[in-house]
Amino acid sequence: MAFFKEFKEFALKGNVMDMAVGVIIGGAFGKIVSSLVNDILMPPIGALLGNTDFSHLRLDISKVRDVTSGAVHSVGEMVGGGSTVITETPAEPIYWNYGAFIQQCVDFTILALCVFLMVKLMNRLIRKKEAAPAPVPAPTKEEQLLTEIRDLLREQKKKRSQ
Repeated sequence: MAFFKEFKEFALKGNVMDMAVGVIIGGAFGKIVSSLVNDILMPPIGALLGNTDFSHLRLDISKVRDVTSGAVHSVGEMVGGGSTVITETPAEPIYWNYGAFIQQCVDFTILALCVFLMVKLMNRLIRKKEAAPAPVPAPTKEEQLLTEIRDLLREQKKKRSQ
């Protein structure tokens, strides 16, 4: 029973709840930044680069496999000495998707810039709030009562001196 009580205290602490809110807002912020990158920024960049979508940039490296497998078959024929039957099946191409990496780097850079600008804005707002003079608080009821007593004592003193 003590375990569940301890877990309840941990789960309901302010820091855990703040972290949960931060994760949820962070997920939503990530979607906004992804949309900013994919829908707003990348189309003009792609247009400037000749309608290039970075994520589709790739290099076919199947030739490396084909050369390597051809060399292995040649060595097998020389070592075996007999007739070897090689069945050729069309192999799937192998692509080096460097464009996807470039796209992720662009996404990260824009995300980092957005987070930086958001933190900078929050810091500016906090500094303005700290720099603004705090409003003078209204006097409490005790202070008002003491002020009235002081004023009455002054009046009585003036009346006595006259």
